[in-house]
Amino acid sequence: MSNLEGEYAPSPAGWVRDQVAAFEESGGADANVLSGTNDPIVVITNRGAKSGKIRKTPVMRVEKDGVYLAVGSRGGSPENPQWVHNLRANPGVELQDGAARGAYRARELSGDERARWWRYAVDTWATYGDYQAKTDRLIPLFLLEPAD
Repeated sequence: MSNLEGEYAPSPAGWVRDQVAAFEESGGADANVLSGTNDPIVVITNRGAKSGKIRKTPVMRVEKDGVYLAVGSRGGSPENPQWVHNLRANPGVELQDGAARGAYRARELSGDERARWWRYAVDTWATYGDYQAKTDRLIPLFLLEPAD
């Protein structure tokens, strides 16, 4: 399905490690929402920009017509999440949405296309608007399109 083979380096953040493990062990049936909510997530598998190791990250599920949006919000912090650097360096990813898995290619958005997808992201999960208000950086958006 993808060329994402190699050593898996679990996240140093315990909650991320635990959520990814529970999600994968259940085939996406468990741990498929943001903790404490009913807001759905997907898991993105990618290659680390520096280490070359396999990384897995739960992100909010923002999907439209078979493509997904990965929003680099990091809760509105001043820095991008590490996975943003990974996708810029290695755009070939695997995405799991529930039991469905597929190979995708990440493409960073800009201009009018970014603006349209940003509105869709905020319509899907309004908290993104709060996160953007908390930071001076423009939150990066990546469109994940099927690689096949």
